[in-house]
Parts: sequence; C-alpha cells; structure tokens
Amino acid sequence: MPGVEILDPHAGTRTEIYGAPLEDARVAVILLHGRGATPEDILHLAHEVDPGGFTFLAPEAAGETWYPQSFSSPLEANQPYLDSALRRVAGLVTEIGEAGIPFERTVLAGFSQGACLALEYACRNARRYGGLVGLSGGLIGPDDLPRDYAGSLDGTPVFLGSSEADLFVPLQRVRLTGEILRSMGAEVEERIYPGMGHLVNQDELDAMGDLMRRLVGRP
Repeated sequence: MPGVEILDPHAGTRTEIYGAPLEDARVAVILLHGRGATPEDILHLAHEVDPGGFTFLAPEAAGETWYPQSFSSPLEANQPYLDSALRRVAGLVTEIGEAGIPFERTVLAGFSQGACLALEYACRNARRYGGLVGLSGGLIGPDDLPRDYAGSLDGTPVFLGSSEADLFVPLQRVRLTGEILRSMGAEVEERIYPGMGHLVNQDELDAMGDLMRRLVGRP
C-alpha cells in the first residue's frame, strides 16, 4: 500500500545475514550501512572482524538511504524516514532477544548514516549493550538540539572512529557524541585519524575486532 510505504518506508525491507545461525549464535551484531550502500557492502566488515559464533544482521534501507537530509538537519526534515529507520533497528533488537540473545551480547554498529542511526538508537534506548561501534558518524540532529536522553548505557563498550577532517561528519559532532555517551555511563574509546577520508581503515577494523573478541573472552 503506497500510504503505508510513505509512513514507514523501511518496513519490510530485506535483512542479509552472515555468520552463525541466529539460534546458535553467542553474539548478534546489527550492521547498518551508509547512504548509497547496501547490506552486502557493510557485511564486508563482518568478514574482517568475525571471531566465530557471531550472527551479523544487515538490514536494507529503502532507496539506499536511512533518511534523506544531512544527519545534522532538524529532526523533522528527516521524517518519516528517521522514525521508520529507528523502528527497523528496534525490530531486529526484538528478533535477537526472542532468539535468546540478551542485550549484553547484542552489538549495534554502522558506517556513516548507519553509524549515526546506531548511535541514536542506543541513546534513545539506553541499556547495557554488548557494544556500540560508530564509524564516521555521530548523534543525529542540529547542533542546538537538547540531548536529554533517558537511562544509562551502564558500561557499554563504545568505539568511535573518524577522520579529523571528514567532509560529512564534523569532528566537533564526533567529540560531542563521545561526551554524551560517557555522560550516559558508556566506556568510550575515540580514535581520530589525520588525513583520512570518509572511509573505514584497518585500525578501525582491528579495534572493532578487539571489541568483538572481548565479548566472548578471547584475546
């Protein structure tokens, strides 16, 4: 129905899965792709960081974009796409929980738009997660938006990686995101890379892999 698609554009899009079957997995990772990309694109990260026994779920954004405007635009400028994207993530979190995997072994991760969505979802639904990874992203909304998120991230390990001169994600927003996550009780590691473009580098993949291995007690 066209009306439903307009109100909830990401409802019913496909989810690609890599790794262990969800019912057998020790940890589940929701991987969120960026603008103009696909689930298959973001799953290349899974190939690099999977320690074994993990399920990686990569949902598809309608039209290859989670929301139409910049992540720093007024929230209403990105509706109804933003709320639909947050519901899409929430549906996967519920599916993971119904498979018997607790929040403490659920990781939210993404690149660019996907990183922004993962970070925003976690803050709006604060609890202890297995991990949170934001690659070239930050919290969504304009600079003057009040960040009055409720709840605690309760020691959730967080990795934020970005370029110091990213054309799409200002360093100031990455720093602000780290501050807000710390204020909510997360354990945040930030790595800012000089001269890097809007991309994912090997050091970020190594850091993400370390976070994954720590979840299952591997060095």
